[in-house]
Amino acid sequence: MILTELIDRYKSDPESVYNTWFVSGEDRMKAFRAIRRGVRDTVESIAAGTFGTDFKGSPLEVVLTAITEQKQVFQGAAHAFFWKPKLRIPDIYENDVNKRTFAAFLEVCLTATREELVLAQMSRLAAAHIKGLGPAVANIIYFLHPTLVPPFNTAMVKGFNALFRDKKQLGSWESYLAMREVIMRTNAVVRDRLSKDLGAFAGLLFEVGSGRFLVGGNVDAVLAAEKVKAEKTARARHADVVSEQAEESEHTRIQYLLIKVGRALKYTVYVARNDRHQSYAGQAFALLTVPELPPMGWPPEVMETVSVIDVIWLKPTGEFVSAFEVEKSTSIYSGILRLEDLVRSIPGCTCQVYLVAPDEREKEVMAQLARPAFRGDLADIPLAFIPFGALCEHCDALCKFGDNHSILSKIARTTTAVDKR
Repeated sequence: MILTELIDRYKSDPESVYNTWFVSGEDRMKAFRAIRRGVRDTVESIAAGTFGTDFKGSPLEVVLTAITEQKQVFQGAAHAFFWKPKLRIPDIYENDVNKRTFAAFLEVCLTATREELVLAQMSRLAAAHIKGLGPAVANIIYFLHPTLVPPFNTAMVKGFNALFRDKKQLGSWESYLAMREVIMRTNAVVRDRLSKDLGAFAGLLFEVGSGRFLVGGNVDAVLAAEKVKAEKTARARHADVVSEQAEESEHTRIQYLLIKVGRALKYTVYVARNDRHQSYAGQAFALLTVPELPPMGWPPEVMETVSVIDVIWLKPTGEFVSAFEVEKSTSIYSGILRLEDLVRSIPGCTCQVYLVAPDEREKEVMAQLARPAFRGDLADIPLAFIPFGALCEHCDALCKFGDNHSILSKIARTTTAVDKR
C-alpha cells in the first residue's frame, strides 16, 4: 500500500486518532498552553529547589497528566517519568546535576524559535546520558514545537519500522533523532494531505504500530502474532470512541443548563466559540447566546484563551459577571489557567469564576487548587467548584428563585468550605 493510500484511509476512518484526536475539536489545542505553563513551573521549581524527589506531586506530573489526557495516542506517556526507586530512574529526582541539566533543556526549548536550537538541546540532553531519561521527552517537546518535534512511543516506533522497513529501537536517542529526520522529510512531501503539525503523521505511525492499519512491513507479523492484539486494540478504540461521545453529550448538557440559568437570571450568555454549533434538547446554542465577546482590547493570545471558556455570563453593558469551565474528564489545570487569564485581564475584575465537574472529581479540583503553584496565584481570585449533580438537581430552582448570580452560592463549594467539612 503506497503512503498516499494509507493516509487517505487514515483520514477517512472515523475511529482513527486523526479524527478522534488530531482534528476532533479544541481539547487538543487547549492542552498546549497548559503543558507550556507546566513546563515553565517545572523549570522554576527546579531553580528554586522546590521540585522534590519524586514524580508524584511535582510540576512535571501536571505536564504529563495533561499529555496523557490526549486520547489513545498518548496513553502511557507518563510511565517513563515515574520515579522507580529500586532502579534509581529516571535520575532527575535525586541527582541535582541531572535535575538542573533537565531544567536547562526545558528552559531553552521553551524559548527557542529556531529548529537548530531545539535539535542542539536534544543532542546535548542525549549526550548527558541521564540514566532512564530517554526520547520519551519528545512527548513534552512536541507540545512546545509541534512542527519540529514528533512525539514518540512504542506503537509509533513499531509503525515506523513497519512503514519504512527499519529496526529502530524504542529507548535510543540515536534511533529517535534518525526517525525524526525521516518523518520530517516524508511529512514535507505529504503534508498537503496531512498537516505541518507532526502529530498527524505520528498518529498514522501509531495506527500502523498498534496493528489497526496493515502495510507491507507488518502484514505477516500482525497476521501471525498480533492478530488477537490488533482485534483487542480495535475493540478498545471503539469503546473509547463511544465513551468520548457520551462524555461530549454530558458536557453539552451541562453547558445548556448553565446557558439556561444565565438567561433566566436576565444575563447575556456567551458560549465557547467552538461550541456554538451545538444544541441540546432541540435548543440551538447559536440562538441562545451571543456570537462574540465584547471588545476588551486584550492581546490576541488572551482573547484566544478566553474565547474558548465554556460559558460566560455578562450584563447587558458587557460587564463580565460569571465564567464557567466544564471539565468532564479533561484537565482541571487547563480550566484553571483559562479562568485565571480572564480575571487577570480585567482591571478590578469582580467576575466570579467556577470549575464545573462531576461530583467524583471534587477531590481532584481541590487538590489542584491547593498546589503550591496556585496557592499564591489564586488567593485573590473568586474561584469555586460546582458539582454536576447539584447543578442538574437544582437547575429549575435556580431559574425560578434566583435574582442574580449570587444564587449559585447555594450549590457552589469553595476550598474554604471543603476544608471545614
